[in-house]
Amino acid sequence: MTIEDYLATIPEDRLELFNKIRRAIKKTIPAGFEECISYGMIGYVVPHSIYPNGYHCDPKLPLPFISLASQKNSINLYHMGIYMNPELLNWFVDSYAQQVTRKLDMGKSCIRFKPQHEIPLDLIGELCSKLTVDNWISIYEKQLKG
Repeated sequence: MTIEDYLATIPEDRLELFNKIRRAIKKTIPAGFEECISYGMIGYVVPHSIYPNGYHCDPKLPLPFISLASQKNSINLYHMGIYMNPELLNWFVDSYAQQVTRKLDMGKSCIRFKPQHEIPLDLIGELCSKLTVDNWISIYEKQLKG
């Protein structure tokens, strides 16, 4: 599957919003991350050319960082940095509460956005800019050893 194939599966009524979130990510994500299909979603990964070890669960796969998916009832942003970095998580939760009136709908690494609700695109972009490839690899390796 290609990114274009994935985009073609998104219902028309949410494609524009999905693409706005995707643009916010692409505009702000630090150099070195690569956009691809990862785990059946649009992913932003550390390619093997930068991190040859790949993902510990399957070293043939590049190290995942962020994924964006259109699910049945929401558009989901999966950010592994939030999952593994409590400071980043706290910053995001606090910033979200200051910028958005609706309660944050979030799992461990998953932030769910309903298309009919306010989507904080600038905050998403800022979140995506917070960790460089080197920062992410360092956090990831520290968690593996811990």
